[in-house]
Amino acid sequence: MKLFRVVACLLTLILICAAADDCSAKKKIVKPKILYIPHDNRPIVNKQTVEILQKAGYQVVSPPDEILGGRENLGDPDLLWDWLNKNAKKDITAAVISSDALIYGSLVGSRKHDFDGDEILARTDLFTEFRKRHKKIPLYVFGSIMRTPRTGLASGYEEPDYYRYYGTNIFRLTELMDKNETEGLTPREIKEVNFLQRLIPNRALEDWMGRREKNFNANKKLIDCARNKTFDYLLLGRDDNAPYSQTHNEGRKLLIYGAGLDDRYQTTAGIDEVGLVLLTRAVNERANTSPKIFVKYNWGRGEMTIPAYSDEQIGDSIRGTIKALNATLTDEERSADFILAVNTNPDGLTFEANSYSNTTTERGGTKYFADTVADYLDSGKKVIVADVAFSNGSDNALMDELRRRALLFKLTAYGGWNTATNSTGFALATGILSTRMTDAQVDELLLRRYLDDWAYQANVRRNLASQLDWIAGDGRYETLDGKRDTASEDCAQLLKFFAEHNLPAFTGRDTMKVKFPWNRMFEADITLGRR
Repeated sequence: MKLFRVVACLLTLILICAAADDCSAKKKIVKPKILYIPHDNRPIVNKQTVEILQKAGYQVVSPPDEILGGRENLGDPDLLWDWLNKNAKKDITAAVISSDALIYGSLVGSRKHDFDGDEILARTDLFTEFRKRHKKIPLYVFGSIMRTPRTGLASGYEEPDYYRYYGTNIFRLTELMDKNETEGLTPREIKEVNFLQRLIPNRALEDWMGRREKNFNANKKLIDCARNKTFDYLLLGRDDNAPYSQTHNEGRKLLIYGAGLDDRYQTTAGIDEVGLVLLTRAVNERANTSPKIFVKYNWGRGEMTIPAYSDEQIGDSIRGTIKALNATLTDEERSADFILAVNTNPDGLTFEANSYSNTTTERGGTKYFADTVADYLDSGKKVIVADVAFSNGSDNALMDELRRRALLFKLTAYGGWNTATNSTGFALATGILSTRMTDAQVDELLLRRYLDDWAYQANVRRNLASQLDWIAGDGRYETLDGKRDTASEDCAQLLKFFAEHNLPAFTGRDTMKVKFPWNRMFEADITLGRR
């Protein structure tokens, strides 16, 4: 009997020790921590990007919204540098940082600031000081080559005031100047240049080009930082531009300036996706992985499509994004880790998602593309859809077809917001990170994109804009002001109605809240909750 009690005590001790060891092991599981400074406080580049990394198993250290720049508050670069230096601790596994935020205060700040050239270059030097103090933290930096909106309206009033009146003329002038440097102008175009130079006030043109020169010189210094290995990687995005434009001109020259730095520097069309792209690169490099991507385009122009707001073919943009992600482009479907299915229009044109041409009526390529997606899914492939037939929102015909076939929540990732490069880069990065998520987390991210890109951008936004005149108070699409709160409430109801009829993951028990953080209707901050 005594022996039995001794044995029982020993077994109890073993079980207690085993349980203690198990608890100890659980306590030792620490999520890797990554430091991230976005270029402003918009939901897509800030909290939605952070959410993706968190679902992928990372802790994200990011500045509070109040010190990030916005649409009207241009941000404070000195305050952000102070925050960065206080939070760059030993447990940080990588830092992914916006140079626009740390040099100008924000992306909009890079277009409207009044800093002089010496002040800007002095802030750029701070990256070198940061590297000297934190030699072991992998440092990834992304910035912008200033955009060239086609019109004042297209600028969203995020350029200096004179761009509202002379934006179309400024764009056309720089378009011709860029063309002149690469292939020359016709006699008629030379006359047009002379006319535009007389038409645009000298003060406006000098201000716009002078700010661009400061940005250009700062970007050259950032490339120098990549050259001397201050940065592990530098990605400069060519913000809204065109095949001939001042943005394309500067991007071309900066590519030449950074020649030979293929392993550390890259310039790509687009800007709002590059934060998530570099965060994904940091994750891939830390894990020493390079997932293989096979790209399948819709029939027709396909990869030769030059989307709106871009200066290059979509195929070139996607190849560049895959490289920036530290992923591998493959021609072998069978061995690919992911299929990137790119929904382009067969004729190579890109339309606006909130136009009345974006209906559920089948167009050329709709069923072919849906069949392609279905075939890949049936074969067990992880499919990422980049929906770029329309800018600033989803293709309604395609989405209705995917909904009808119950394929929406069989995808690995989806992107259909803003520009074509924004959509492809964001979807690719999300898809790659999805391997670290549960199925439920993947579905949550899909639902977010469907509510934002499909429900809001391609449908509700247009309907709500047409009802603004019915709302009491002062305000309009570009500046909601007194109509903001009511528009938010109406938007939530319209979204809920759309979701209940189109999204099976939306149960009807969910609560919907909408905010317009930049006081305009171009983007919405959509929050789901449970009753």
